[in-house]
Amino acid sequence: MKYDHIIIRYGELSTKGRNRKGFVDRLRRSIKKALQPFPSIKIEATRDRMYILLNDEMVEPILDKLKGIFGIQSFSPAIKVEKDLEEIKKAALFYVKDIKEDIQTFKVTTKRADKEFPYDTDEINHNVGGYILKNHENLKVDVRKPELNLLVEVRKEAVFLTGRVIPGAGGLPYGTSGKAMLMLSGGIDSPVAGYLSMKRGLEIECIHFYSPPYTSERSKQKVIDLAEVLSGFSGHMTLHVVPFTAIQTLIQKQVPENYTMTTTRRLMLKIADKLREKNEALAIVTGESLGQVASQTLDSMYTINEVTNTPILRPLITMDKNDIIATANELGTLDISNRPFEDCCTVFTPANPKTKPKRDKVNHYESFVDFEELITEAVHLTETLYFSAKSDNKKTLKEADLF
Repeated sequence: MKYDHIIIRYGELSTKGRNRKGFVDRLRRSIKKALQPFPSIKIEATRDRMYILLNDEMVEPILDKLKGIFGIQSFSPAIKVEKDLEEIKKAALFYVKDIKEDIQTFKVTTKRADKEFPYDTDEINHNVGGYILKNHENLKVDVRKPELNLLVEVRKEAVFLTGRVIPGAGGLPYGTSGKAMLMLSGGIDSPVAGYLSMKRGLEIECIHFYSPPYTSERSKQKVIDLAEVLSGFSGHMTLHVVPFTAIQTLIQKQVPENYTMTTTRRLMLKIADKLREKNEALAIVTGESLGQVASQTLDSMYTINEVTNTPILRPLITMDKNDIIATANELGTLDISNRPFEDCCTVFTPANPKTKPKRDKVNHYESFVDFEELITEAVHLTETLYFSAKSDNKKTLKEADLF
């Protein structure tokens, strides 16, 4: 006897009503895609559980794959047995004896979803626990802090035994909330915003503004590496690299210094909105956190947002910097973001940027310059990179080639 199933628990998906089936189907596709290296497995879904049927597969590599899939609350390697008390007792003893760790205490916890099963939870706990104690001389019961909590789930279809409940990534299955464009800089914040967006079910594509020779190829590579890390949570990623030198140079010449940052963000947002429309997305995601820098004051956001009616999503809006850094470290993006290669925003940061810019003033300054032709050209010359989490091979083409 050995592990033959992995139990997938939905968590938040369980609160969905008539739409639940769509969420579950999307989760199933995500799991199937992540487990392509294991072709012999089968996936079965019920209303409130999903089961992966193992076929002589090594269980640990599969568990590692499941940890990064959004929409999974928790999962457990399990043994499936018939709904017979004697079979349950034998399987429970095998499970305990097969544990390689040196444990001394345990308890049995039964969840009886099938109320027609002839034994209640207390009877199952007592019978299974007593059988283990009788046949395993090194164990004793500890109901408060056991080293092993053996879960017995009595369901309509069968009984499942497990002693491991592994936390999942949580959230909603990737792509169930629509599509958005992530403004990805080389900094710490935006990759975290991208991850949190995907966790809420958003499919994302990344946009990066690149200003050579003021920013180097190494700064561009940093952003590519960040996008590749994010692809590990979705299986694939698209990165749009926008040439921004001409626009940024013109801003520095024509707009008063303390308003250059505001105009820069506004024009970035205009370009991002055009790319959003062409790529059929419904929102733009940024890594802004309220009050963190001059462009992230409420006054700045109000003035910058004027250029679009598209929803701007800010997953980090209330997060402290230390919390953002901690999350970036967990994701594996922190070291990449800390590479000393500046992006176009930091290179051109004015000494005294306006923290309370006015819409009428910035519109006045911008009225003397026709940026539209340069915006159209930047969109036309955008370089788009496609790559997947399991491949280092990238395909590159111009955005203009797509339309």
